[in-house]
Amino acid sequence: MSFEDYETLPTNNVLAHMTAGAFAGIMEHCIMYPMDSVKTRMQSLSPAANTGVTGIRDVFFRMVTTEGVWRPVKGIGVVVMGAGPAHAIYFSCYEAIKDNLTSRHFMNDAFSYGAAGCVSTVIHDGVMTPTDVVKQRLQMFNSPYKSIVDCIQRTYQTEGVKAFYRSYTTQLMMNIPFQSIHFMTYETATNFMNPERTYKPTAHMVSGAIAGGVAAAVTTPLDVCKTLLNTQEGERKISGLVNAIKAVYRLGGPFGYFRGLRARVLFQMPSTAICWSTYEFFKYMLISSKCYDSKTILAEKYHPKEDGLKYSQPGPPSVSEPESWAP
Repeated sequence: MSFEDYETLPTNNVLAHMTAGAFAGIMEHCIMYPMDSVKTRMQSLSPAANTGVTGIRDVFFRMVTTEGVWRPVKGIGVVVMGAGPAHAIYFSCYEAIKDNLTSRHFMNDAFSYGAAGCVSTVIHDGVMTPTDVVKQRLQMFNSPYKSIVDCIQRTYQTEGVKAFYRSYTTQLMMNIPFQSIHFMTYETATNFMNPERTYKPTAHMVSGAIAGGVAAAVTTPLDVCKTLLNTQEGERKISGLVNAIKAVYRLGGPFGYFRGLRARVLFQMPSTAICWSTYEFFKYMLISSKCYDSKTILAEKYHPKEDGLKYSQPGPPSVSEPESWAP
């Protein structure tokens, strides 16, 4: 099947979207996990966490030299367990809602992408919020937890189930605008770089990087608040977005909201590029391998199988020559 047939592939294959999304999520988070650890460390408002370090490289080398070579990837296992199902649901919901809204012309395409991103984010964050809590507690400076299981058990015993969802509303308030901006930017950049909407790895990668960078920069203040709620560093326990906003200002001043900005952007740009290029690749491979060649797809599109009903839908007399079709 040629690349030009990419957009004629059936888009309602939920299993293919879920599988492609799962691969994309795992690849995205695992490859960029060390940078995510650096970002979490830089967003910390604990004075001990950033003493004597001034940049991304300094934080990374301090982690490796003082805490061991494997310290930047501590907690990566929980991300693998959470990112797979979260992104599987996320992308399948996004594709279904986007197709529904754009096909029915309820709203402008850009707003359709944003709306689809919002709805899918609510479900995605329900899975990823507990994952982020465990991940960031393992990433923080002088983490008292020995392993993923130890972190889950001790957090549950001391703070209860609510500890795993303490930052859920903050996560939503960050990720809904993040994903709306992300998807709108990605689709707009894709329309500009790939107006034919064919499978073009470079276009998917560059569009993903632009979308991730823009969305990450805009939502950094909320990400700092989320990190504070997840890690609960300090003697006073913090709950709620409003209290987190006050705590960040009290501990870091106005610039506290932009801690780790560069690390967050440098994390999101390659990670979203990896995510989109992986997703589009697996979507293309999985859907196109479902015994569909380009002619079969067009034949099914114009000549649906009869199930006892007669179709009055017009169709081309020849699949190989659709341009000669006269309705």
